[in-house]
Amino acid sequence: MNATLWDSHGKEVDLSRWRGKPVILFYEDRHSTTLNASLKDALFNRGREMGLLQAAWVVAVANLESFNFFPARDIALSHVRGEEKKWGVPILVDLKGVLGDAPWKLPKKTSSVMLLSADGRVVYSYSGRMDQEDMEVFFGHLGTLLGRDMTGAPRDAHP
Repeated sequence: MNATLWDSHGKEVDLSRWRGKPVILFYEDRHSTTLNASLKDALFNRGREMGLLQAAWVVAVANLESFNFFPARDIALSHVRGEEKKWGVPILVDLKGVLGDAPWKLPKKTSSVMLLSADGRVVYSYSGRMDQEDMEVFFGHLGTLLGRDMTGAPRDAHP
């Protein structure tokens, strides 16, 4: 599957750009960015502890469909650029609700986590707050894609 999104400067970007490694995609609206903070912490810590930080792509996508008008769009994009600087990672934006439409059909007002194989197939998808059991299922699927057991690994918060 593919989708055309935008970077924080308004340039179009195809998700297929991240093929070749598994992709962990976070799709969140502005009210849901901390909903799965424990998963993000565990993902970083397990990746670091296991030497796997470069084994998969992590793609963050902000749902900005409700801000796709002047002047709100520019203000929202400026905020996203600030978050990119704060966290040191690029954040794509969905200005048209593309990931909420078919074939993706992700809810637009929560945190969704999607795991894609290196060839772009959806392996796992979850929307809402993950509990510990849900996270272990996610790490089981990710571990299968990476050829490593990632379940039950350390989950300390990163600095």
